[in-house]
Amino acid sequence: MMKLFILLQTELPTDNVKTLSIYNLIMEGGTGGKIIIALLAVLLAVAIFIYFERLFAIKAASKVDKNFMSQIKDNVSRGKVDAARMLCAQQTKSAAAKLIDKGISRIGKPLEDINTAIENAGRLEIYKLEKNVSVLATISGAAPMIGFLGTVIGMIISIFEIANAGGSIDIKTMADGLYTAMTTTVGGLVVGIIAYIAYNHLVVKTNKVVYQMEAQSVEFLDLLNEPV
Repeated sequence: MMKLFILLQTELPTDNVKTLSIYNLIMEGGTGGKIIIALLAVLLAVAIFIYFERLFAIKAASKVDKNFMSQIKDNVSRGKVDAARMLCAQQTKSAAAKLIDKGISRIGKPLEDINTAIENAGRLEIYKLEKNVSVLATISGAAPMIGFLGTVIGMIISIFEIANAGGSIDIKTMADGLYTAMTTTVGGLVVGIIAYIAYNHLVVKTNKVVYQMEAQSVEFLDLLNEPV
């Protein structure tokens, strides 16, 4: 038994063990694979930048003082329009405060005109909140397609190498094409999934700000509708 164990140890190959790493997969994927991976890396960097830039902007737009509306009501009911607008100006990044300020600036005009002014200002604020978010949606759809393009390129390379080898199937001959096919597919899916999750998260955050804007706008219009 001891002799058999020693014999197996001596016959086991130990020098030709090849480890699998992402770097090696990319480097052995050929020129086409490297180009596709580089493009996917750029798309990933763009997606991450847009996500965090928009996330911080949306969070800033959603921040408003808890006593903001009560103070606005108090000042407007007392006729202190300038003081109410000053309160809005202090909320420099709040989207809801900008809508209320637009409404206060129209006090004295028909209620329909005030409502229209607030709606127009709301559309502008929503446009600002959604700036570049559509790029994330584009990346989430384009990245997997770019990865599949790399897959097709890899398969073409493999078939070309087999044809040049006289039709004999040699896994080493097919290696570059297969590496290109697999790495680009995985890379495209990873970038697409990250961009898709980031896009949907920003949509949810944006909707919360929109609801906040609508709620405070309705509260302000109700204040103007109250009998004197």
